[in-house]
Amino acid sequence: MPGRLTRRALLGAAATAGLAPRAAIAQGAASAGEIRFAHAFGETVLPGPARRVVSLGFTTQDTLIALGTPPVALRSWFGDQPNGIWPWARPLAGDAAPVMIAGEVAMETVAALQPDLIVGIGSGISEAEYAILSQIAPTLMQAPGRAAYGTPFDELTATLGRALGRDAEAADLVARTKRLFAHARRRHPDWAGRTGVAAYHFGGETGAFSAHDTRGAFLAELGFAPRPEITRLAGDTFFTGLSPEDLSPLDGDLLLWISSFDAAPDLAALPMRKLLAAHQAGREVFAGALTAAALSFGSVLSLPFALSQLEGEIALALDGDPATPVPSAVTAGLSP
Repeated sequence: MPGRLTRRALLGAAATAGLAPRAAIAQGAASAGEIRFAHAFGETVLPGPARRVVSLGFTTQDTLIALGTPPVALRSWFGDQPNGIWPWARPLAGDAAPVMIAGEVAMETVAALQPDLIVGIGSGISEAEYAILSQIAPTLMQAPGRAAYGTPFDELTATLGRALGRDAEAADLVARTKRLFAHARRRHPDWAGRTGVAAYHFGGETGAFSAHDTRGAFLAELGFAPRPEITRLAGDTFFTGLSPEDLSPLDGDLLLWISSFDAAPDLAALPMRKLLAAHQAGREVFAGALTAAALSFGSVLSLPFALSQLEGEIALALDGDPATPVPSAVTAGLSP
C-alpha cells in the first residue's frame, strides 16, 4: 500500500542511511530543560518531560500508571486483563484504554501513535530495533550493564519519574513501597537470614528464579537469603531449570511456588517434591495465578499487592508447626 510505514521499510531506510543505534542522540549543544539518559544502547535526550508514552516493556505500564501517565500503548504479555491493566494498577488508570501491542513490535503502529517517549526497558528489543524506534521518538533502554529484563522496581520508577518530570512523585512511590517491606521485616524478625526459594513448575519443567529476578528479589526484600545452590546454577541469568530427579536445590526454609492453579495436579504429582523437607514440614506457599502475576510484574504497584496477599501465608508456613494449614496450599491440594 503506497505510503504505508512498515517495519521492513523502516529497517531498510535505516540501513540505507547508515543509521547506527548510537546515532539517535540529539544533536547540538544541550538546551535548558533537556533530560538526558545514558543507557545500554547509548544516550537518549528528551527535550522536556514526556506526556505521550508508548510502553514496550512487558511490565513498564504499571510504573507509568503509578506516576499518573497511563501509556497510549502497552506491550501485551500474558493474562486476559481489560486494556492490559491488572487489578493492582486499575484504580489509578482511570478511563485509559491503551492500544495493545502483542508479539513482535510493529513499528508502523508505534509511529502512528506519535509518542514523545518510547519505553524499551524490559522489552527485549535489539539494538537494531532501538535504532529504528529512536527515529520515531526518544527511546529509553535499561541502564548500562543491566540485562534486558530485571531492572529493579526502584531504579525503573526513578528513571521514568525523571522522564516524566515527576522525580518527587517517583521518590515517594519508592519510599512508600520500601517502607511496606521494612514494616513486614520488623513484624517478622525471625525471617532474617532464613533461606527462601521462588520456584516454578510450568509445562512440565521445574526450576527456580534467582535473586536477579523480581520474584527472587521479593523474598530478599522480606529478609530471606537465596539458596546458594540456586545462585550457583543460575549464574547471571534470572532462573535455572532443575532435573525432575533432583529438586533438592529448592529445599529452602521457605518454598514459594510461582505457578498458576492449573499447574497444581502436575505439581502435586512430582515424586521428588514429596521428599523435600519444606514440603514435609508444611513450609510451602502457593502464590496462585493473580499473586504470581503480581510477583512476575515486580512493579512499584504490584509488589505491595503481592505482599498483602502473601505475608500472612508465609507467617503460617514458618510458624514451626507442620500441622498448621497454609490456605493456598490447601486450596491447590498441595498441603502435606
